[in-house]
Amino acid sequence: MGDRGTGLLKIAGITTLLLLLWCILVWESPLSFLTPNNLENLLRRTSLYGVLGIGVAFVIISSGIDLSIGSLVCLAACLLALFLQVDYVPVGQVEVWQVRADASTISVAAEHEFNQGDELWYYKDRRNKGLVKVVNIGDTELLDGKSVTVLTVEPPPKRDQDSREEKPLGKISSTFDVVNYEGKVAKLENSAPGLKHNDKILFVHGNETPREKTIDQNGEDNQIILTDEDSGLNADFRAVPIRKTPYMSIPLALLSVFGIVLCLGVIHGLLITRLKMQPFVVTLCGLLIYRGLSRWLTNDQTVGFIEYQETLGKVATGRWETGIQFMPVKVDPTNDASSWKLVWDSAEGAQMFGIPYSFFIFLAVIVSAIIFLNLTVWGRHLQAVGRNEEAARYSGISTHRITTLAYVLCAVLTGLGGVMFAIDSNSIAPSSFGNFFELYAIAAAVLGGCSLRGGEGSILGVVVGTALMQTLYNSIVLLKIPDELEFTIIGAVILFGVAGDELTRMLAAKFRSKEA
Repeated sequence: MGDRGTGLLKIAGITTLLLLLWCILVWESPLSFLTPNNLENLLRRTSLYGVLGIGVAFVIISSGIDLSIGSLVCLAACLLALFLQVDYVPVGQVEVWQVRADASTISVAAEHEFNQGDELWYYKDRRNKGLVKVVNIGDTELLDGKSVTVLTVEPPPKRDQDSREEKPLGKISSTFDVVNYEGKVAKLENSAPGLKHNDKILFVHGNETPREKTIDQNGEDNQIILTDEDSGLNADFRAVPIRKTPYMSIPLALLSVFGIVLCLGVIHGLLITRLKMQPFVVTLCGLLIYRGLSRWLTNDQTVGFIEYQETLGKVATGRWETGIQFMPVKVDPTNDASSWKLVWDSAEGAQMFGIPYSFFIFLAVIVSAIIFLNLTVWGRHLQAVGRNEEAARYSGISTHRITTLAYVLCAVLTGLGGVMFAIDSNSIAPSSFGNFFELYAIAAAVLGGCSLRGGEGSILGVVVGTALMQTLYNSIVLLKIPDELEFTIIGAVILFGVAGDELTRMLAAKFRSKEA
């Protein structure tokens, strides 16, 4: 029996085990397991963890290990959240650098678009703030080396102030007339340009508390449709439009995250190949370093993607509807769980089954990984290095480059997994996000036929192994197994996988000896 036959035998065995587990769940808990929502969730979780499993498979095939996957997932998620942070900037905002109460003047940055007669909102200053009207616009002059324009306003400011340590006193911005306010619709005299969904409007008044509202959509004829209404608002208020300004665009943020994790993968490979450090030590240090960096970058605070629910959120929660409707229902309420049937199509109780978008990303990763591992020279060299690094070196293979490539691929796929997990959960707690993900990934790879000795592995096997791991997790929930046993089951599965790998190896060696 050759290596190919041994690999097929492993895949067949794990597939049989997966089908057996599905049969048990269908028998024991069909009304929960066969629901479209549960199957979609199972498919989504398999896709997310499968990306990590394929990543670590490349390292294991090269006879290495990566224990930093969970922490790197957390770091990638935190970096994406930080890169996509948004700041809400009022339209026409400029800095205030000096205030003179007796002269009724406010010195603002010279680059502004204010006109005489404009009403401005002065804020971010504890002493002088509120609505002021521009009576006169003076000439541009220098103030401590800064170019400013002196505005004469009314009512006069309450007290004199000067900027200190090159910091402005506060900010001042344009306001717009509220022609009418009714329900959720505010009509402005001049529509502020560029306002979009999830931008905001601050309604201000000389004697009332400011009220901030979120924009649902920018309607026609200068109408702004808000997400909620306020019975206390009226045309006496003025509007300060506030634009949502992200630090980075989504494509640039994604490229930055992948660039960083790629560099980290290169560092792993160089430390292992050039400094001859053990992969266990390098990646264990990475586990600690990346977790600490994640907590430091976020100040150990939860971060998320609330502002991106209409874009990234759709990738995480969206699905392609297949048009297939079904729902398991109990035939006889007094009978046991085996008394059930599937209700199809438009019958009462049937639900639509959809394929999560994350599955299509996973599918692209599967196809790319299969092509790389089986149809390219780099994939064949990777397996050769895993079987016998010294022999591969003597045969002309650049073992250092191939090993580094394995860690780079693992890091990039881990970064992709981190991005997918981040937008799926929509909330990242840096102290716990991604904990033990390396266990799930390694378990899936080992169960799928990747030998910890290196040189052997199958992408399809990893996919089946991931599906088995997630089905096991699903069975813990559906069969009401105590959550405390989750890691016990995972450990037992890894032990079973390694033992099965060794038994298969021994049987294959015995079979070869008989043939000889």
